[in-house]
Amino acid sequence: MQDLFEGNVPPPLAERMRPRTLDAFVGQEEILGEGKILRRMIERGRLESSLIFWGPPGCGKTTLAHLIAHAVDAHFVFFSAVTSGIADVRRIVAEAKSRLDLHGRRTILFIDEIHRFNKAQQDAFLPHVEIGTIVLIGATTENPSFEVIAPLLSRCRVFVLKTLSGAEITAILERALADGENGLGSKEIRVAGGELEYLAHLSHGDARTALNALEMAVDSLEGAEGGIVLTRAVLEDALQKRSILYDKRGDEHFNLISALHKSLRGGDPDASLYWLARMLEAGEDPLFVARRLVRFASEDIGNADPQALQVAVNAMEAFHFIGIPEGKLALAQAATYLAVAPKSNALYTAYGAVARDVEEYGALPVPLWIRNAPTKLMKEFGYGDGYHYPHDDPDAVVDQEYLPERLAGKQYYHPVERGFEREIIKRIAYWRRLREKKRTGESE
Repeated sequence: MQDLFEGNVPPPLAERMRPRTLDAFVGQEEILGEGKILRRMIERGRLESSLIFWGPPGCGKTTLAHLIAHAVDAHFVFFSAVTSGIADVRRIVAEAKSRLDLHGRRTILFIDEIHRFNKAQQDAFLPHVEIGTIVLIGATTENPSFEVIAPLLSRCRVFVLKTLSGAEITAILERALADGENGLGSKEIRVAGGELEYLAHLSHGDARTALNALEMAVDSLEGAEGGIVLTRAVLEDALQKRSILYDKRGDEHFNLISALHKSLRGGDPDASLYWLARMLEAGEDPLFVARRLVRFASEDIGNADPQALQVAVNAMEAFHFIGIPEGKLALAQAATYLAVAPKSNALYTAYGAVARDVEEYGALPVPLWIRNAPTKLMKEFGYGDGYHYPHDDPDAVVDQEYLPERLAGKQYYHPVERGFEREIIKRIAYWRRLREKKRTGESE
């Protein structure tokens, strides 16, 4: 009886089609183009430091690590942050040290999803990277500035990989269909016009997802009457879930974020939730959405509800803490709160007016009376002369101009009669009455 675990099942198409040479690698011209440092490193067969590849899923991080290991003739060890622990680190380091001592061969430790390691786990690699027992190549979809400890990050060169374009994914799929040795070229496959481009679009720049779906579609049609014909319906079915039309970098991206922003501004919590879900379920980066909510809290609510900014920031931190899928609810909670909060763009308008004056008038001098005077020489030049200390006044209010002389008396901030800004209007009026009282009293 044949053992099901004998290992005679071929690896997935995505693994079989992994490029073996740099020339076969598709995409990432920004770091692999002619003359780029990473390309020179691979072509020279020299790895001068540990590396971190930061980029979205399926963009080539693992493949690049394999290419580098081959180029420098290093032993390659794949290490998953999801399934491995500290004990595995100790074993790998011991083997790497023995390999280096006995054969003079270096070990490249490739850590997939390095951001999933906590600080203590990352610390375990540090001394071995420091002395060169291992060369670390980490792959992450998250910002390494936040997810990789500073001592380890300082010893690594970070390369940013970008999402593959639709044309690049299509080229990878066409190569898989033509390759008779590792791909699907030995099969008679017919593809309707434009269907590969459609699959590339649905894959959102993820080559692995595209290749897996292609293989599943072909396998599902083996022996079917009429042969293997890849249609749109078959490809969608192979992806298990009909992907929502959404281009993270194109018009639809901006259309949806605009719809969310305008629904929030219009005070519609239902529409806000809908557009939020449209983006998240289509694969948008949730932290991008969270950042837009934070921006909205200041731009369209401001001091009409000062709590709004805290709610938005808390939602972003909550998502960062618990991740997908639970974190989506934190963003939904923030969106509904922001939608029903009182609105004011007074801060946005005020800052815009100030920025225009800064641009028009340049670096206007700070009035002498509000300059700092920490030295005797500065005092001799009049720094601080005429400054009135508000706390010396019974009302803690003085008649003093704080703007540059060219802008004296100018008002930028005009709060509205909504939410907490109604209270701010009263406070501004109160301060002005007191200043006027001081001014009148001094003139008398």
